[in-house]
Formats: sequence, structure tokens, C-alpha cells
Amino acid sequence: MSRRDVAIDYSRLKPTDWLPTSVKEMKALGWDGVDVVLFSGDAYVDHPAFGAAVIGRTLQAAGYRVAIVPQPNWQDDLRDFRKFGRPRLFFGISAGAMDSMVNHYTANRRRRSDDAYTPGGRHGARPDYPTIVYSKILRELYPDVPIVAGGIEASLRRLSHYDYWQDRLRPSIIADAAVDMLLYGMGERCVVELARRLDAGEKIGDICDLHQSVVLRPLSEMPEASGDGGIVLASFEQCLRDKRCQATNFKHIEQQSNRYDGGAVIWQATGGKAVKANPMYPAMTTGEIDASFDLPYTRLPHPRYRGKTIPAYEMIRHSVNMHRGCFGGCAFCTISAHQGKFIASRSKESIMREVSQVTRMPDFKGYISDLGGPSANMYAMGGRDRSLCAKCMRPSCLHPSPCANLDTDHSRLLDIYRSVDALPGVKKSFVGSGVRYDLSMHPTGNAAIDRTNRRYNEELIRNHVSGRLKVAPEHTSDAVLAVMRKPSFALFKEFKRLFDRVNAEAGLRQQLIPYFISSHPGCHDVDMACLAAETKALDFHLEQVQDFTPTPMTLATEIYYTGIHPYTGEEVYTATAADEKLRQRMFFFWYDPAYRARITSTLHRIGRPDLIGKLFGSAPPHKAGGRRRPLGR
Repeated sequence: MSRRDVAIDYSRLKPTDWLPTSVKEMKALGWDGVDVVLFSGDAYVDHPAFGAAVIGRTLQAAGYRVAIVPQPNWQDDLRDFRKFGRPRLFFGISAGAMDSMVNHYTANRRRRSDDAYTPGGRHGARPDYPTIVYSKILRELYPDVPIVAGGIEASLRRLSHYDYWQDRLRPSIIADAAVDMLLYGMGERCVVELARRLDAGEKIGDICDLHQSVVLRPLSEMPEASGDGGIVLASFEQCLRDKRCQATNFKHIEQQSNRYDGGAVIWQATGGKAVKANPMYPAMTTGEIDASFDLPYTRLPHPRYRGKTIPAYEMIRHSVNMHRGCFGGCAFCTISAHQGKFIASRSKESIMREVSQVTRMPDFKGYISDLGGPSANMYAMGGRDRSLCAKCMRPSCLHPSPCANLDTDHSRLLDIYRSVDALPGVKKSFVGSGVRYDLSMHPTGNAAIDRTNRRYNEELIRNHVSGRLKVAPEHTSDAVLAVMRKPSFALFKEFKRLFDRVNAEAGLRQQLIPYFISSHPGCHDVDMACLAAETKALDFHLEQVQDFTPTPMTLATEIYYTGIHPYTGEEVYTATAADEKLRQRMFFFWYDPAYRARITSTLHRIGRPDLIGKLFGSAPPHKAGGRRRPLGR
């Protein structure tokens, strides 16, 4: 038991302050049954960073009785699936905050030994593909009760997708799971609308127009071609026969997921049925996102975990998320596919209320660990002229260069930082989320905004770094960065000079921690060799590194699987074989004597012996360690 576990004071709260996880807790609330039962692959932490809590609290606020079954045992007599009996409206299921296969396996497809969303960090508390496993159990037990899937796993697998762990193209998960409907993206609005329509007497099979829902329909309902009825993708069977069809499909899916107005209906024939993906909702208004974050969360793990550590909670317990969405559009990232590219920002008042709540936690020592978001410095940003945003089809507002219509003014963010630091009980607030330095360093042509953004960078470095600032250049090769939709490495060098200068002026000894990826589509051995030489010249011994892992519904994954760039139709090289990937990865650790002979041999083979001296010189390299960075970014 850690000191932090002891500090959780459950005595100030009642068991009924959480959503019920047992029949005893349900009866303590005076209920004889529930309207909705939510099954989650994660432990139940009553906090706005945990999906089951958000959906449960949202339904509760709409007047429904909700129970949560966290990490049900799917291997015994299935009592966890039976304990609440038949809900009045529906069962909801989610694999959890991560795709289960990303959660379970490394980039080498090796089983992980831990799970950050499970008490004690132990593995084995959920199956592979819980969306499929949980739904099939519930369908057998309760054949006539509606079953609705949501969460990251269902969201990113809503149409045909490449599954890296099985190394095959899979159909929409709704075709494999025993569910009546899939809700994708951030689910507060669609889940309440679904509950209201079911409550009003509609049948689940008749609800086929709900925003952010995916349903299976008769093939006869699907239009013959794209038009006013929506976008008709190549069928799953066509994609199996021709990878170019899958690549073309992805372009349509990504563009529609990032539309300002939510996009069009998307259809895909699959196994004699039609998968119908209804449009996303537009980004939440400030009032809507405030309402979600202002729900009466206890901000604590359920008392059933008393004395146990949930690693994912430990990371965020004293942090505050200020917005949703990301307009970066990185090729390897799933954020926009799930949250959209348009930013939904909380009001300053809502943020300050949550910070005040954190300061009252018994174990709070005065330090806010993160004032952040998917990208830390996109708070309150978007297009100046939203009518232009409504027409835009760009997947990224930053690549190949920041959009001229994008408001990059960091003054509202600075105001939040300063206001939080002025609160009684707060000694310092840190930014632990990744910062987009290409956003804060972009010259706008507006002298006042440029001054503000320079001040943001300096105040960030001087006042809001907890020893280490995370940034993500991802690579040093401009060709690879173009595929990644990331800025030139020259901009990172400029930011590093700024970081070093501010540290020297302030007498600080902080570290800049860059993230890098090997084996990304477009990356060759020579690109990794040059990365090693360039980062060594900058005096980096890399820690936060990752071998590219294909995850459903990203541009990079589509290129990995098809070998084709969906937007250009051109073939793109990707290291896919185990020896290719290992060869690229070893360049991260040029300083480890174990790799020296193989690196030297590879440099001769690729015609770059000039890099041998740059990496090794005449002195033997010293040994240093490296860590694999977390997946799922």
C-alpha cells in the first residue's frame, strides 16, 4: 500500500456518492432496479477523465438510474453480468479508455505484464476485444434487451479497419459484436438522446438516424452511389480484394470525421448488410462541455478499491483537463477520429471550480500536475471565420503549415495559468500534456499576438515545467515528418534554443524531453541513422521512444496496411518485417555498446559510413538506458 492510497479519505463521503456497482449499493439508493447498466473494461474511477463515470453521471443528470459493472469476470458463472438483472432501457458496454489490443500488447505483439486501468496494475482483468466478448454474453443472457457499445475500441473500429494484432482487415465491429447500436466519439449527447427515445417507447431497431451512432441496416436502404443520401464507401469485401479501396475509404472517413457540421452519413456494405454511420455532432459548446465537467464526481476510485493503486488514476488525480479535440491531425494519432478536430473549451469559471476542488483533496500538496488537454496549448482556439471552417476539408489546421484563418492567440491560456497559480492553496501549476511548439511559435503577422505567444513560451518554460517538458518532434527527416503531418525538425531546434536560453536566464536546470517514433510509414534506415546523429549532436540520449504501432483509424495505419497514401494514391515504403523494425529501432540506442557492431554494419550497407564517426568518434560509447514510451497517443 502506498502513502497515496492511505491519503484517500473515504470517510468524508457516503457509499451512495458513487454510482452503484452492487445490488447492495443500488438498494441503499432506494432503487429496486436500474434503467441502464454500464459494463466497462476499466476499474470504476468517479472522475471526468474516465469514460464510464462520464456516461454514468451524464445519464444520472438526465434523470436515469445507472449502475456500473467494472471489469466483469467473463470466465466464471457470469454472475457479474446477471447481478443487476434486466435494465429498463439498455445495457451499455465499453472496452475502456484504450483499445483493448493496444492495452494488452506491445508493438512486437508481446503480451504486456500490466494494465494501468486495473487495481494494482495487474493484467488479465479484461479479455481481448471486450466489446465483442461482453456483448455476446449479454445477448445470450438477455436476448431481447438492447445492447449499445461505446468507448475508444468501438469508436475507432466503427467501419472496416486494419487490425495489427491479427494482421488482417476486419469489418465494422458492429458486424462482429452482438450489439444493436454503436455510439462513437464523445458520447454524452448521443447517449442521453438514445435514452430519451427508448424511454419514449421507440424500439432500438427503429432508431437509425441518431447522430454519432452506427447501425446495421438492410442492404436495400443503402444508396447506390454517393450523393444526397450520404457517402457510399467501397464494400468490406471489395476492400479485402483491393487495398486501394480501403485507402480511398479512409480519406472519406477522415474528412467526414473532421467536418465542422458533423459531416455526412457514411454507408458501407458488409456481409450482406449495410453499415450506416451517422454524422458526428458538431463540437460541444462551452456550456455543454462545462455541464459535463461540472457533474458531481467524487474524483476518487470507488471504495471497492480501498488500499489499491490504480496507476492511470495516480497520473491524473491532481490534474485538470481544459478542452477536447485536436486540430493537429497527426498521421499516427486517433484523437481527431474520436473527439474531432474542432476544440471544445471549458469556461474559465468551470476550470477554476475544478482546480478549487482539487485543492481540497486531503493529499493535495499545492501542485497541479497538469493544466492540459489532448494538446496542451489548443485551449480556446479555432478559426476566426467559422464560415470558412464550415467549408474546410483539411484534416489538419497545422500541416503543411498553420491555417491563415486559425486564431493562435495564447492569451486566454496565460490567463488560466496565472489565475490558477493565484488561488489559495496552489503553489504551482504544471503543464504535463504535450505542447505543440509549432502552434505557439508560428508567426501570425499580428505583432500583439506574436508578443503574447512569445510570452507564453517563456512563461511556460519558466513557471510551468515540473523538471521536464514533453514535446513531440517525432522525427528529424523532413520527408518522414511530411507523412506524419508534423513540422520540420528545424523548428524543434529553434524551440530548444529558446528552452535553453530561458533556463539559463532563470537559473533552472530543466530537461526538454522529445518523443520520437521509428518504423513510421515513409521512414527508411538512413532516416533513422540521421536521426541518431542529429539527436546526438543536440546532446540527447533518447528515453521517450516508440516503434510505430498501427492502431485503427489513423492515416499511418492505412499506409502501413495498404502501402498507399490515401490522399495522393502514391506508394509509400513502410518497415513491416520484424528485422526491419528492429534495425530502425536500434538507432535510438546508438550509445549502447550492444548495438555498435550492427549499426556500423548497417551504415556501411546503406552507404553512410560518414555517420560512424559522428555517432562513435574515437572514444567508446558509454552505456545508457532507454524506455518505451506509452502507446495510444
